[in-house]
Amino acid sequence: MTDIQPTRIRMRSWLFAPGDSVKKMAKAAEGDADIVIFDLEDAVVESGKEGARASIAEFLSGKSENERARLWVRINPLDGPWAADDLAAVIPARPGGIMLPKSRGRHDVEELDRLITPLEDENGIATGSTPVIALVTETAAAMFTTGNYGGAPRLAAMTWGAEDLADSLGAQSNKDFEGDFAFTYKLARSLCLLGAAAAEVVPVETIDTNFRDLQALRKRAIEVRRQGYRGMLAIHPAQVPVINEAFTPSDEEVAEAREIVDLFEANPGAGTIGWKGGMLDRPHLSRARQLLAQVED
Repeated sequence: MTDIQPTRIRMRSWLFAPGDSVKKMAKAAEGDADIVIFDLEDAVVESGKEGARASIAEFLSGKSENERARLWVRINPLDGPWAADDLAAVIPARPGGIMLPKSRGRHDVEELDRLITPLEDENGIATGSTPVIALVTETAAAMFTTGNYGGAPRLAAMTWGAEDLADSLGAQSNKDFEGDFAFTYKLARSLCLLGAAAAEVVPVETIDTNFRDLQALRKRAIEVRRQGYRGMLAIHPAQVPVINEAFTPSDEEVAEAREIVDLFEANPGAGTIGWKGGMLDRPHLSRARQLLAQVED
């Protein structure tokens, strides 16, 4: 990692907007998503990529530095023919960050750093100041490298993908007969979470393709937050308020965390403390501090 501080902006909701639609980019940017991702990959056909690059660059150039901080760009994969052109077009416009799809491991993030750095230098942008979120489970081989991202330059967050992984496996579906993710995709979720924790970056849950079922979205968002995820990708503006609410600690959670921290501060020599009929130990203190870090600057 570099000196990028991902906590300077919130990372609960990450909303995709197609880079070939100025109208949709503007609508997304005007909304409540913590981060908006202008997409040059899946949302844009080959013949439209050059125009989409220009549209994104022009859109970003019209925004202030503070506005651009939450406007990121998903480029095309590094092993394809378009990533270098994507970066050459959008980095001079100073996006808030870059999403790297189909990352094969830490070496891809390092290669991305080597591509971005000269573009920053040429355009008067502080070296290393453009953060990266990596999509780390979109191919079968990438599943085996989720734990090697520690210390990767620019890396601020990691997320995972179920749709492209299913394609990589030749699967008919990534869901079981009950409509939940099948085991392999739950494994991908777990490996991403573990990898992000090991790399000390923000773990971000993948998309929910059924943007009309907001009740199911809320349930899933709350579930993965309990597991350790700190944000979630969105494909529709209607999903953003649900995600923001689910990944924002409640007043009760905050009050409880502060109470736990205060208890240990009042008893600095204690390894365990009785509390509400049970026992607290140092992992409880650590989790309380992590929760408070989500709501305090």
